[in-house]
Amino acid sequence: MWALLAAGALGLVAGVLAGLFGVGGGILFVPTLALVLGLTQLHAEASSLLAILPTAAAGAWRQRTYGNVRWRPALVVGVAAIAGVEAGVQIAEALPEHVLRRLFGLLLLGVAAQLAWRSRRKPPYAS
Repeated sequence: MWALLAAGALGLVAGVLAGLFGVGGGILFVPTLALVLGLTQLHAEASSLLAILPTAAAGAWRQRTYGNVRWRPALVVGVAAIAGVEAGVQIAEALPEHVLRRLFGLLLLGVAAQLAWRSRRKPPYAS
C-alpha cells in the first residue's frame, strides 16, 4: 500500500516539475523508483520510460495552448530519440546493474554541473 502512495506522490511531484521545468522522467522517476520503491536500476529506467508518456503528452498539450511548442524541432528530436532509445535499451540490457547505476549517477552529476555553470552566466535579455 505504501508503495502505491509513494508512486502516486512521485507522479504528482514529477508532474509539477515537468510542467515547471520540462523535466521529470529520468531525473526524478529513476532514482525514486530505485531508492524508494526498490526497483532495480534497469526496471526503474524501463518503468520511467512508460511513466513519462502521459506526463509528456499532457505537458505538451498544455504548452501547445500557450503557443510554446515548436513542432518541427520537437518532431525531429522525437523521431531521432526512437532510434536512440532502441540502442540505449540494448546497451542497458548488456551492462551489469552496478555499472548502469554508476553511469546514471555520472549523468546526473553532469546535468547538475551544466545547470550550475549556466546559472552563473547572466542571460542575454537580463538588464
